[in-house]
Amino acid sequence: MDINNKNRVHWACRRGMRELDIAFMPFFETDYDSLSDEDKQQFVRLLECDDPQLYRWLMNQAVPEDAGLFRMIKIIQERNAERRSLA
Repeated sequence: MDINNKNRVHWACRRGMRELDIAFMPFFETDYDSLSDEDKQQFVRLLECDDPQLYRWLMNQAVPEDAGLFRMIKIIQERNAERRSLA
């Protein structure tokens, strides 16, 4: 998926699992544009993973073996936590 095709990336963020939608959609809408191209690439790679695996990673039930995916999970969690603390 092309990191510059925001419509496709946005569509890929819509997972159909409420917990994942709550994690991905605010992050995409608020933070995606400020990511480096490398981080955007990692985010897109993350979106290509299966929902059950994404859920386990985002809920801290498991850790991705891939360092880039692990880093992106942490970025998403941190930025979403910051947003929640401001609300």
